Amino acid sequence: MLLRLDTTDTRPLHEQVAAAIRRAIAEGECRAGDRLPAARDLSSALDINVNTVLRGLRELRDEGLLEFRRGRGITVAEGAARRSGLQIRVRELVAEASRLGYSRTDLIDMIRGLA
Repeated sequence: MLLRLDTTDTRPLHEQVAAAIRRAIAEGECRAGDRLPAARDLSSALDINVNTVLRGLRELRDEGLLEFRRGRGITVAEGAARRSGLQIRVRELVAEASRLGYSRTDLIDMIRGLA
């Protein structure tokens, strides 16, 4: 898995790390059960602090995309590709709604109105 961060991106580094891995999962570069490189290796390759990488990885664990297991390291969770693709689209929707002046509450109300 080859990750690159955009030095011109204004988002925090941990969010960029999470987004890069989320994208790799959505595009099939990482599949369910695949083991990710160690956080130390990722931090070294990206030239950022290991705690920054861990923060991004924990975000993905909390989203259900990654599993942390002692002795097995960090692996891609079952069904992660579907959730990852959806997460990307939801984030794009939230960003577009914000750009158009809608709050998250407005967006939630719109979605509830569809159900």
